[in-house]
Amino acid sequence: QVQLVESGGGLVQVGGSLRLSCAASGRTFSSSGMGWFRQAPGKEREFVATINWSGSSTYYADSVKGRFTISRDNAKNTVYLQMNSLKPEDTAVYYCAALPHGGWTPRPGDYPYWGQGTQVTVSS
Repeated sequence: QVQLVESGGGLVQVGGSLRLSCAASGRTFSSSGMGWFRQAPGKEREFVATINWSGSSTYYADSVKGRFTISRDNAKNTVYLQMNSLKPEDTAVYYCAALPHGGWTPRPGDYPYWGQGTQVTVSS
């Protein structure tokens, strides 16, 4: 089992920045690929970014490419999502998720472990 706890969400103005953190415990974090997803009210959960076990490979949704950066610190069992140039359409609950292997994927159905989510609200 893997337990994931997100933090760092909040209210920010358009153009601002936030850094989300996801602390992992349980299963060996350093061998797991990780992902960030988000869900806005009335919408399906959508992929944001993913990273492999070592951090050497990352992949982003087109909607956040160039603005968001996923990274990880295996010594701290934590994955991060740095969000810059935030837009109102970035408003959502953000979830981190862990894979049962060290690769990466944008498919939410491949992730068996999920955190409880953290709210990000971008005001205009």
